[in-house]
Amino acid sequence: MNLNLKKQKLIEVIKGILPNDIFLSSIEDCAPYGGDWTRLTGDPLLVFLPKTTEQVSLILKTCNELKIAVIPSGGRTGLSGGAVVINGEVVLCLSRMNKISSVDNLGRTIRVQAGAITEAVHEAAAKEGLLWPIDLASKGTCEVGGNLSTNAGGVKVIRYGMTRKWVSGLQIVLMNGDVIELNRGLEKNNTGYDLIQLLIGAEGTLAVITEATLKLVRLPQKEKVLFFSLSSLLAVSQLFEKARKGPFEILAFEFFSQRCLTAVITKLKRSSKLQKPSEFYVLMEIEMGLGTEPEVLLESWLEEVLAAHVVVDGLMSQSSAEKREIWGLREGITESISLTNEVRKYDTAVAVDKVVPFIEEAETLFHSMKLQSELYLFGHFGDGSPHLNIVRRDTVDHETFINECDIFEKELYLLLKKFGGSASAEHGVGLLKKSWVELSRTPQEMAIFRAIKTAFDPQHLLNPNKVFSLL
Repeated sequence: MNLNLKKQKLIEVIKGILPNDIFLSSIEDCAPYGGDWTRLTGDPLLVFLPKTTEQVSLILKTCNELKIAVIPSGGRTGLSGGAVVINGEVVLCLSRMNKISSVDNLGRTIRVQAGAITEAVHEAAAKEGLLWPIDLASKGTCEVGGNLSTNAGGVKVIRYGMTRKWVSGLQIVLMNGDVIELNRGLEKNNTGYDLIQLLIGAEGTLAVITEATLKLVRLPQKEKVLFFSLSSLLAVSQLFEKARKGPFEILAFEFFSQRCLTAVITKLKRSSKLQKPSEFYVLMEIEMGLGTEPEVLLESWLEEVLAAHVVVDGLMSQSSAEKREIWGLREGITESISLTNEVRKYDTAVAVDKVVPFIEEAETLFHSMKLQSELYLFGHFGDGSPHLNIVRRDTVDHETFINECDIFEKELYLLLKKFGGSASAEHGVGLLKKSWVELSRTPQEMAIFRAIKTAFDPQHLLNPNKVFSLL
């Protein structure tokens, strides 16, 4: 059955069981749902906008019977092409399913639908003095379903870990329409395989997440943001070593290059209050104890850092507004780079003690290849997740840029394999990185992946051709 006949048949069946406002069918209406932040896009067969789990079940069951592929979608802030339409698939967008239930203070959990905006979950929890500690630059746009499906990381992984640590229950829908409630919010449940952990990070290839019970933690009581300029990556590592021994809890330890800061200042019109610029910068957020003693201990630690000449310059936030201003420099990097020119992003992970040598070798590789582009470095130093971004110069045409990136990419991932790293630290695999998954996984693991996919989705209709190839 060709795509047009499939579309007609699907509309005919759906109109008999669901309201007309549940789907979009025109090319113009469907187009915005065909891509994500990678700027890749495609033409959806139809776009479904369900409001309930029951509607999701009917949609998936119908598509399964008609053998029509489905791509789950949310805020579409992904950077790996996981929500991109490539073969005229149906898009199942869960953004209308955005209800947030009241906080369970006793169990410290909150029940939300998959389309709930991450920042809205933060706000609901904060009213009770609690936190869902998944903090992302895209938190005002990204949705919980996407956070779970990609096992999102963010800027506070060093303190709280990845998304998978903060979930105690999932409601999912299989491709055949079956609705399953996993774990029911239990803190302890040792009755066999943990299917929640299998679904988190599966990028919508196994089932559609419709609701989740999220685990919360107490809000930090006293936070400070420290901002430093440093002369080298080695100095960044030395500062991190001292911070690990500091009289505080590290919530975030982010680094970025001068080139990144310049992009944020010029493209987003933001400013840095540091008096002495340098090659690299570190934003460190810490949690301190209450009272005056922690303040004294922090001052003593800062004096030690300055006396050791580890940093070139530094400042400490004195207000909430100043904290937001400093964070704005870090959180504006991805947007400002995208505004600079065409970009190829690499979301890598290595052991923390290998971050410096890996970046140094990656920089050497980049410059030795004499590429006609610019390298922007930033990321989560504290959890071993540097982001490498190649940005096209105005003097280079699109085709040359793509060819150069492809050549560099192959060598970069071979270097990453040498360091025992991962081609995807937190953005998922999606479409863009599926060719490199086997550099991070063994043949035995890949065989298990394929068997799991077939067990959940025998016809291979759910987000097909993403994460790994079935053959």
